[in-house]
Amino acid sequence: MRALVVDPSLPCGLRLGEAADPEPGPGQVLVQVRHASLNPGELGMLAQLPAGHVGGYDAAGVVVRPAADGTGPAAGTRVLAFGPGAWAELLAVSSADVAALPRGAALAEAAALPMAGMTVLRTLRAAGSVLGRRVLVTGASGAVGRYGLQLAARAGAHVVASVRDGVHAPALTALGAHEVVVGLAALRQVGEPVDVVLETVGGPYLVAAWALLAPGATLQSIGWAGGEPAVFPPGSTFFPGVARTLSSFGDAAAVGADLGLLAGLLASGALSAQVGWRGSWERVEEAVGMVRERKVTGKAVIDIAPGAGTGLTLP
Repeated sequence: MRALVVDPSLPCGLRLGEAADPEPGPGQVLVQVRHASLNPGELGMLAQLPAGHVGGYDAAGVVVRPAADGTGPAAGTRVLAFGPGAWAELLAVSSADVAALPRGAALAEAAALPMAGMTVLRTLRAAGSVLGRRVLVTGASGAVGRYGLQLAARAGAHVVASVRDGVHAPALTALGAHEVVVGLAALRQVGEPVDVVLETVGGPYLVAAWALLAPGATLQSIGWAGGEPAVFPPGSTFFPGVARTLSSFGDAAAVGADLGLLAGLLASGALSAQVGWRGSWERVEEAVGMVRERKVTGKAVIDIAPGAGTGLTLP
């Protein structure tokens, strides 16, 4: 099969080449991938992977072989999938990590959802009910931030979106943000405390967000896009009264049900996929450069030609 494989000799770290077809285990379905997405964290890990490795986790396509143990969707089902090796024509993935796409959900948009959408959904769930609460989303112009503010606003929260560039403010307001604060100085001056933080930037933004927590509030650290260390002033982690908490995120097990929920929201129009770049995987160098330079607002999705090089006929 054709796939995007790691090539350390290239500036972008990837090339369109060939890899062995995956062999599904008893509890795995074989998906012919139509679209996949690029996540910044995945691109950051390329230098640590061996040459020829097939990366990626986010995919949408069609099941061409159902799981041998009878679990999961049938052949011909359009699915959203989360599993290693997504940047390829074929993906063997656990039936617990796929969800059927309802009518009205486009495959290309669905491919943008798995990692970022599942991360936000599970993080919000861990924070508890946000109905009537103030939720701060840092790095709100990125994919995780855009999904986070949409889901929080839909759940009844008052959403404060933090961005570095004010050019994003109108779009974020349209997605459901009630307030948009631009820059670190403005974030530090947010007057009213917040109850939940979805923190994606790290560094000084994490420190500033921590200082805004109300008694009993929680900061969910789910990214470190800024790449800077977080330096807390002495005594800044002590508060009298009800404890504030800082939690990390890392649960990516058995995500099929959550993918199904996200797909349903997408199909109904309640969630926008926010695809900021889309093109053929033959343009992978361009796509990687756009993501690394933070020129993509939302997600970058690559299109994979159906059936090429696999000998399979799609339904």
